[in-house]
Amino acid sequence: MSAKKTNSMKTKLYDMTDKVVGETELPDGVFGALWKPALVKQVLLAQLANRRRPWAHAKGRGEVRGGGKKPWRQKGTGRARHGSIRSPLWVGGGKAHGPVKERDYSQKINKKMKRAALVSALSKKFSSGQVKVFDRLEVEQPKTKILAKALGPLVAARKGGKKFDVLMVATPGNAGLFRAARNLVKTKVLHPESLNTYDVLNYKHLFIDQRAVSNIGRQKQD
Repeated sequence: MSAKKTNSMKTKLYDMTDKVVGETELPDGVFGALWKPALVKQVLLAQLANRRRPWAHAKGRGEVRGGGKKPWRQKGTGRARHGSIRSPLWVGGGKAHGPVKERDYSQKINKKMKRAALVSALSKKFSSGQVKVFDRLEVEQPKTKILAKALGPLVAARKGGKKFDVLMVATPGNAGLFRAARNLVKTKVLHPESLNTYDVLNYKHLFIDQRAVSNIGRQKQD
């Protein structure tokens, strides 16, 4: 008879000095899922597309300056008929098929796909040993210097290095950690409900407050 599959998995629990202080359980449905690269890529590209804002814009004939007067009379000149010197046919006229700032790059991804991609990315990161769970992910004072000093040993940063490459998932009331991480290079703090596929893959290390683990499975998808 096959063994009954458990709904949770155990992992080491750390404190802010990188000392193991015990064990904690992680939901198997969030950190033990299969790796689905095709789905993760689709959701990641959609997320990047939804952030994209069109900057390129070519003015049409109604936007360029001038051209209010008909260049010459309709008949009797022997020349072609024209109504405005700002026609796309004229030098200095509007562009007929140029890029416009109203273009929409957004892609629709349903909630089930978003969550499945996030779970797949979290499981991949956990299996790669890049996830650490802390009993309390917080700092004594909301100061960048204090947080930088604490993160150095945790990510094995070189001496004097300022790039930590870490994503921290904190409890909603931990405003001090958000403030302390604001000025650190490649360092970000998120609420568990705001965790997304792009940020999980964009940072090498993922640090999670034990108290925020239960909220990761209940994603508030935008």
